[in-house]
Amino acid sequence: MTVQTPDHDEAHGGGLGSRLNWLRAAVLGANDGIVSTAGLVVGVAGATDARGALLTAGLAGLLAGSMSMAAGEYVSVSTQRDSEKAALAQEKRELATEPQAELIELTEMLEGKGLNGQLAREVAEQLTEHDALRAHAEVELGIDPDELTNPWHAAGASFLAFTAGALLPLLAIVLPPAAQRLWITVVAVLAALALCGWSSARLGAAPVGRAVLRNVGGGAVAMGVTYAAGSVLGAVGV
Repeated sequence: MTVQTPDHDEAHGGGLGSRLNWLRAAVLGANDGIVSTAGLVVGVAGATDARGALLTAGLAGLLAGSMSMAAGEYVSVSTQRDSEKAALAQEKRELATEPQAELIELTEMLEGKGLNGQLAREVAEQLTEHDALRAHAEVELGIDPDELTNPWHAAGASFLAFTAGALLPLLAIVLPPAAQRLWITVVAVLAALALCGWSSARLGAAPVGRAVLRNVGGGAVAMGVTYAAGSVLGAVGV
């Protein structure tokens, strides 16, 4: 009898989850760049239609936001990496000083995943013989020793994602003629936010309509509030 194998192209392994996390972070970073920069330039547009003022405000917001995102991501991921390295070092010490206790612990964790006692013991022994530290890192800590988080990669990705998102409202507000730049910016921003909402929902297997509505609604409110504030300040000559 011929055994048929599945003909689908579904991806397997821990790398898939990691790639999805990076994609979600990129989408969220771009979304932040769009909303924050759009709010800034639309607010300034409420006070003045001078292209130089709009360009200055937009560039300042882009640089400040992208650097802030990169620095925050670097600090956050550096802390996570330090915690992962410390946990691996502690596990290595425990394996060197209490190998039997660690074997029992690994067996119990495998039993908790659904293996019966005898099979869990056999699997734990084989994993320990092959690579004890990796076995405990993956089963106990949920860490791949070969793929620790990289703070520089995270900072660079956040910087690029925010910058890419921020460029859209910046270009939309400074390139068109003065009479058209505001509505062109609003339409471009809302369309981009709808795309970001759709992308984040698809990556997270969440309802698309709700995500798009939240994203577009939040961006519209942000631009409305900042434009109103800019209009008031412009009207009183501030």
